[in-house]
This record gives sequence, C-alpha cells and structure tokens, in this order.
Amino acid sequence: MKKYLLPILALFCTGCVGTPENIEPVTGFEPDRYLGTWYEIARLDHRFERGLSNVTAEYSLNEDGTIAVVNRGYNEEEKEWQKATGKAKFVKNKETGHLKVSFFGPFYASYVIFELDKENYQYAYVTGSDKDYLWFLSRTPTISEAEKKRFTETIIKLGFATDELTFVDHDLGE
Repeated sequence: MKKYLLPILALFCTGCVGTPENIEPVTGFEPDRYLGTWYEIARLDHRFERGLSNVTAEYSLNEDGTIAVVNRGYNEEEKEWQKATGKAKFVKNKETGHLKVSFFGPFYASYVIFELDKENYQYAYVTGSDKDYLWFLSRTPTISEAEKKRFTETIIKLGFATDELTFVDHDLGE
C-alpha cells in the first residue's frame, strides 16, 4: 500500500502547482526585487485568512536558494497577531513568476504572479492553481482608487469571483 501512496500523493500535489485557465505567470521576473514586505490589499477570502486584517507577506532569501515566507495578520476576534511561516521554490526557473509554496511539510501550493509592476515592483496580482485564490499585493498599505479599479477590471476580464473579494484594512501598527 505504501509503495502506491507516495506516487498518488505526488501526482495529487503536482496538480496543486499548476496555473488556472487563461492565466500566465509573468516572465522577466527578478526575485531579488520581489523580496521584502508586501501588504495584502485584497483577497478572495479563505478559512486560513478569515477575520484577518493588516495582513503582510515578508519574503527573504534562504541560504539554499529557496524563499522564506512569513505571513502575518491581525485576528480581530481574538485580538492577537497570527503568523504563518513557510518556504517557496520556483516551479520552472527564477525568471518566471511561478512558485510553489509550502506551509505544511512536503505539501506545496501554486503561487502564480500574473501581473506585476516590473518597473518598480510596487504591486503584484497573485493566484493559486485555480481561480479560487487571489491576492492583490502592494508595497504600501493603501492604494489609489485608480489602482483598485484597474485591479478589479483585470480580474473581471479573467473570470475571478469579484463578488467574493475582500479588501483588507491596514489600520494597526505592528
């Protein structure tokens, strides 16, 4: 039984690092410029982030070439900060904005950067292996209405569920 379980598990997890239909990861990606703090501006809500505000993602380089990921958010109900630590690896190569991220041992999920301010690395649109996952990340905790409109128009065209979109408050200090 064990000899069949690992290949089946590997096959299942391979599907977790794909890309959604009609979504392409950015190319010409520069990992060093992506490192640092990003503020979560909007997301499609999921149980692991439900009720969190002031959400940030911090990316740094590990010695082995993987990327350390630290996600933080404030749990309004419990009145405390929560943190999740993981690591990311590139799926194809470092010039393609498609990574796989793990917060739980050997299990990875797709992290697809499909829109990026390549000039200044000030904003990024990220999805998972399907359109149930979506994040709008920014280097600043607030954005203009024009940036919000551009994001919303882009994701509507791509078929994301905008009626389930949550815009994140950034009203607390660390």
